[in-house]
Amino acid sequence: MKKVLVTGANGQLGWELQRFRPEGVELVALSRQDLDISDTATVSARVAQESPDWIINAAAYTAVDKAESEVSSAEAINVAGAKNLALAARETGARLVHVSTDFVFDGEKSRPYQADDNTNPRGVYGETKCRGEEAVSAVLEDNALILRTAWVYSSHGNNFVKTMLRLMNERDELGVVEDQVGTPTWAAELARVIYMAIDQSLSGTYHWTDMGVASWYDFAQSIYEIGRSLGLTEREVTINPIPTEAYPTPAARPAYSVLSKDALRHAIGYNGIHWRTALTNMLKEVKNG
Repeated sequence: MKKVLVTGANGQLGWELQRFRPEGVELVALSRQDLDISDTATVSARVAQESPDWIINAAAYTAVDKAESEVSSAEAINVAGAKNLALAARETGARLVHVSTDFVFDGEKSRPYQADDNTNPRGVYGETKCRGEEAVSAVLEDNALILRTAWVYSSHGNNFVKTMLRLMNERDELGVVEDQVGTPTWAAELARVIYMAIDQSLSGTYHWTDMGVASWYDFAQSIYEIGRSLGLTEREVTINPIPTEAYPTPAARPAYSVLSKDALRHAIGYNGIHWRTALTNMLKEVKNG
């Protein structure tokens, strides 16, 4: 029996990690109300009390645009919080899975990013996540697994998929960015993969998303088509592809952030599923409540 402590239990990934807990895992799931990871002493005491074999850090400041004006809040969770968990893991002999993001890259490549590619974040969110990775690696070295992912969504919580469904039931026309390319990730699949990686006692830096590639426009179009087939949207909606400059945001987004999963697929013996298959499964969950 492995004991696993999860932070960020109320988030999309934290929720799915609870839902897909394998047999043989005792799970301690802590929300931000249960554990403020930016508080060094509290983290140290709670991890010592629980004495887990593994910690999964699914807590993060993820408000990409707000981070530009709330730098200290992003740093407290994404940098100091990550370091605090790493220090507590080192004190107790636990292993740490630290979940990170495609935003550590600048998006200027035209081929999938490898885990050892140079990082170059373009905004505060990506920069704080990058510094969090560095802090974890400095403290734990070979006892940490850093797992970067992208475009995460779930039937739980707020995300692009659920926002699109709401807008598609309110409007006749939508504009969605077509020149930012990456891969959606169903948090349920990500949770399963994290448990597979723990089972293999992996360490180092890896990437995981669902399979395939999409623009935000492609993603939105699929949400509409699949959602319509399931009866989640009823009105005729025109989705217009628009360039990034037509939808300005406080934080810059990477234009291309497809992540190479090859190393992790090989390590855990699992190829994953295509993002449209994952999306269909998630939308069926939404339909079924």
